[in-house]
Amino acid sequence: MNDTAHPVATVYVPRDSAARSVGADEIADALQQASARGDFALDVVRNGSRGMLWLEPLVEVVTPHGRVGYGPVTPSDVDDLLAAGMLDGADHPLRLGVVDELPWLARQNRVTFARVGVTDPLSADDYLAHGGLAGLHAALKRPPADVVAEVTASGLRGRGGAGFPAGIKWKTVLDCADELKFVCCNADEGDSGTFADRMVMEGDPFMLIEGMTIAAHAVGASEGYLYVRSEYPDAVATLRAAIGVAREHGWLGKGILGSTLDFDLHVRVGAGAYICGEETSMLESLEGKRGTVRAKPPIPAIEGLFGRPTVVNNVLTLATVPVVLASGAQAYQELGVDRSRGTQVFQLGGNIARGGIVETAFGVTLRELVEDYGGGTFSGRPVRTVQVGGPLGAYLPTSMFDLPMDYEAFAAAGAMVGHGGVVVFDDTVDMAAQARFAMEFCAEESCGKCTPCRVGSVRGVEVIDKIVAGRHRDENLALLEDLCDLMTDGSLCAMGGLTPMPVRSALTHFPDDFLARGPGRDTDSRQPSGARTEGTA
Repeated sequence: MNDTAHPVATVYVPRDSAARSVGADEIADALQQASARGDFALDVVRNGSRGMLWLEPLVEVVTPHGRVGYGPVTPSDVDDLLAAGMLDGADHPLRLGVVDELPWLARQNRVTFARVGVTDPLSADDYLAHGGLAGLHAALKRPPADVVAEVTASGLRGRGGAGFPAGIKWKTVLDCADELKFVCCNADEGDSGTFADRMVMEGDPFMLIEGMTIAAHAVGASEGYLYVRSEYPDAVATLRAAIGVAREHGWLGKGILGSTLDFDLHVRVGAGAYICGEETSMLESLEGKRGTVRAKPPIPAIEGLFGRPTVVNNVLTLATVPVVLASGAQAYQELGVDRSRGTQVFQLGGNIARGGIVETAFGVTLRELVEDYGGGTFSGRPVRTVQVGGPLGAYLPTSMFDLPMDYEAFAAAGAMVGHGGVVVFDDTVDMAAQARFAMEFCAEESCGKCTPCRVGSVRGVEVIDKIVAGRHRDENLALLEDLCDLMTDGSLCAMGGLTPMPVRSALTHFPDDFLARGPGRDTDSRQPSGARTEGTA
């Protein structure tokens, strides 16, 4: 089959963890073996994932018409695909067409994820060829205060969940007179149904490095730390390799890109504690202590890591900064709605037909995400509810699916956008069990520093069990409401403060699931209706 005149074909096989978990490494090996045998002339490039996770492993071939995708490919498909002419973009049952033109991808606003899945994550040349370092070059030409003002004007808000304006946080650090300042990236992505941070770190690490370097210039920091959860070994390895490449090219270290900026980065791996996603717990862990919440004030921007002024931002926030500096605040402002500017990277998971990454401007509705992009449930049963914003987010019924995805609209509805995780459940879900899980999760993951969270969550599990068992139902419902008030108002951080959100939403929208079941019911409890009332969903 070998034709020495045939040009070398470039084939992309993802190195993303999700793709590797379903055989991407074996596919890459099979392609390389075919090349080594001389059967085909091809060059295998390991890229990030495009985010269409139901199609992974997604193999792409460079053709004159664009990159043609095939998927989901199994290792046993490789020989058949090569024989069918895959290297020329030939027809095949697994052929998807030109990837950039696939409707699911083409209608997104890929801003933060513009390079993810497109480039080789560890190729400096590839990064530069696709617009890399444009933001850093632009920032280094401007005084720090101007960079902070640009980020503020863009409307960029923290993508970690709280939605606090990034520019205001940066200005606080800039205004501190300390000689030693830090930039810390919170990559402890622990929310259920979230994976965007991991995909950025594995698929475009130089973008995150560039964003942290811009932050360092903007606030006067000389040292930065990436705090990554231990469950992300591939992300840790990729970041460490990327930092090494960046140092070799003068993108980190002394006199970055010929400027006066000295800045270096270090990766630190967490020990699996959910609470270390909270910024002050993360700082405690970085200092070598047990991850427990600090009381605020003082805020980390003034007294953060080792008591020094510290920028603490999420992966997506920092990774978006280079785009803001390269394109200007106005271009970013033009996306989004009201006070939610730019794009959010929504992560579709749970019982969903087409799970993956959807990056689009704020204002898209929950219905568009779940039904249009997600294609409904994987099980084929009706969608009953969606939890947005991680394990502490609200459960929203289908009657609320026209709610626009923006911070203020969600807050007004008693919910939160959070980190953009969207977890779908079909009509078999038991919402009383989900409410119980929220309290159980809090009890398991609480740092234990404050009583409302540490004790309240344990009592919450007990009270929900009594309600479902039909024991003094009305009294225990009132007790649960009081407990939720106490945890919301009295907890030191969002761990205990937000745990009532999923509980209350389950009670409000799916009350029939809390009707008594099993033996031991009191006479004051309402009897089960026998069939779930779907009108609330």
